Amino acid sequence: MCGIVGHTGPLAASDRSLTVLLDGLGRLEYRGYDSAGVALVGPGGLDVVKAAGKLDNLRAALAATPPHPASAGIGHTRWATHGGPTTENAHPHRAGNIALVHNGIIENFRTLRAEVEEAGRVLLSATDTEVAAHVLDMDFTARLTQVQATGEDPGADAVAGLLVEAMQAVTKRLEGAFTLLAVTPLAPGVIVAARRSSPLVIGLGEGENFLGSDVAAFVAFTKRAAEVDDDQVVLVSADSVTVWDALGRQVTPRTWEVSWDASAAVKGGYETFMDKEIHEQPTAVADTLRGRVDERGEIVLDEMRIDPSVLRSVDKIIVIACGTAAYAGHVAKYAIEHWCRIPVEIELAHEFRYRDPIVSEKTLTVAISQSGETMDTIQALRHAREQGSKVLAIVNTYGSTIAREADAVLYTHAGPEVAVASTKAFLAQITACYLLGLYLAQLRGNKWPDEVADYLGNLGQIPAKIEQLLDTQEDRIKALGAELSDRSSFLFLGRHVGYPVALEGALKLKELAYVHAEGFAAGELKHGPIALVEEGLPIFVIVPTPRRPVLHDKVISNIQEVRARGARTIIIAEEGDAAVDTFADDVIRVPRTPTLMWPLLTVVPLQVFAAALAGAKGLDVDQPRNLAKSVTVE
Repeated sequence: MCGIVGHTGPLAASDRSLTVLLDGLGRLEYRGYDSAGVALVGPGGLDVVKAAGKLDNLRAALAATPPHPASAGIGHTRWATHGGPTTENAHPHRAGNIALVHNGIIENFRTLRAEVEEAGRVLLSATDTEVAAHVLDMDFTARLTQVQATGEDPGADAVAGLLVEAMQAVTKRLEGAFTLLAVTPLAPGVIVAARRSSPLVIGLGEGENFLGSDVAAFVAFTKRAAEVDDDQVVLVSADSVTVWDALGRQVTPRTWEVSWDASAAVKGGYETFMDKEIHEQPTAVADTLRGRVDERGEIVLDEMRIDPSVLRSVDKIIVIACGTAAYAGHVAKYAIEHWCRIPVEIELAHEFRYRDPIVSEKTLTVAISQSGETMDTIQALRHAREQGSKVLAIVNTYGSTIAREADAVLYTHAGPEVAVASTKAFLAQITACYLLGLYLAQLRGNKWPDEVADYLGNLGQIPAKIEQLLDTQEDRIKALGAELSDRSSFLFLGRHVGYPVALEGALKLKELAYVHAEGFAAGELKHGPIALVEEGLPIFVIVPTPRRPVLHDKVISNIQEVRARGARTIIIAEEGDAAVDTFADDVIRVPRTPTLMWPLLTVVPLQVFAAALAGAKGLDVDQPRNLAKSVTVE
């Protein structure tokens, strides 16, 4: 959920920390935009500035009351959990000698709040974060007082050590998920941080260092990053990074080079990030496919830490995911079952561990997440592993929690996706699912090498076909979105792999335009939902290729059923499919492609339509209300 950024620079105070914080918050605003704030420490003491609403409101507050030059700072952009989106509830929260930002949920905050109030502290917000800030300051102050009672006047280094000890002690008491960053004016050159089941990465600079919810927080300033594991505590200064594990032992974090440039997270001439990311889908698919075949012509994945013999013995696959990623899993079911003859179950991650699922050593669990930090999926992954299952992750973020905890990883290489509603990550996830299916089919002997090569060849043509689709159909689709912007209800119908496309099309419209939209398997319509059809109701229908005549004819019948009841039918059909013309009010043509790969093309018009309709309504396409990009609370 929330976005966090931290910066430590030279003790000679300047505006550098504030510059870094605002740049990082701008890149992290997709994680939440209910409020934003910064805390800066330096010779002038501690300045906390925050504002409800989007980041521009914080910028205005900073312009009205400029903070002192600083040597370190922390920033936060919020997706509200505890307490509404107000300035009082915005982070950072100040408590005594510290300021704190937080991502996650402290589950035992009621008990801790009672403790804080009993100590005579006054709480100014409704957040669990302010409670944690006071608990941390109470522990820190007690340690500092104890040292001062000996007559010693601790310097900044000693104070920093005390704050580390306090963070280690307090985080052991916290229940739930959290990333915490704390600063104090008593040690103005450092940040102390900790995490549990919530994202945090370190940025390694020259004469400065960084912290962030993900690498977007600091990618404009350094490409070197380091991991932080669960229950680790971090001390960051301008010239050093120290990490302790849960037992208090110093450890050396794993480092890597960020593979994408800061320019990837700017609009680049497009009106919205979503528009840009829709047009980046050919590249996302191509990059996900790139380098997957070795010199023997066999598919290779990224980090395969599962013995091939285990994969050969798999008798069931369970896909765990949420939202759009779950629909990628639905597509995977059709492909993997067809190619590998292994039963595939699709589970919403937030339901998985609560229903006593049947999982064994012969189950392969596939976790799909763009961020790799989706808390529901993390918890489901952990449950699957506890039951003996191997877990393969499909993620877009290197070094993320899901990537680290899985037994194998398949990266999607879609690049940063800034718009909250997913587009290019979805197509990259579907592509990765196809790769997984072909890899298993190859490994288990379900497909001959030349068959696998043919499928890969067809996948390799998809980027050009997406470009062709956008070149020929985009303007018409955008015009249709503007024309239908006054409608309050839509239906989406599909069969076979068109069914998850219908679900995703409806979700996009709900996310972006705030209108009622439902996706159905087309055959299900006559079993109840057809009662929703009335005169003029827009219904999108994803029509299978005529080369699957049984499927094709069934969907044509479904179109006739809704049109007879007054629906406006918007048909997504293959080029050359003349059979739909008689029954369609609008036809969107999609290049010919094999049936199983149909979703990679047919979902694109639905993405464009949803964005166009939302834009015509004057809504924020990139940052829809109430949503956040990375859902890091369960």
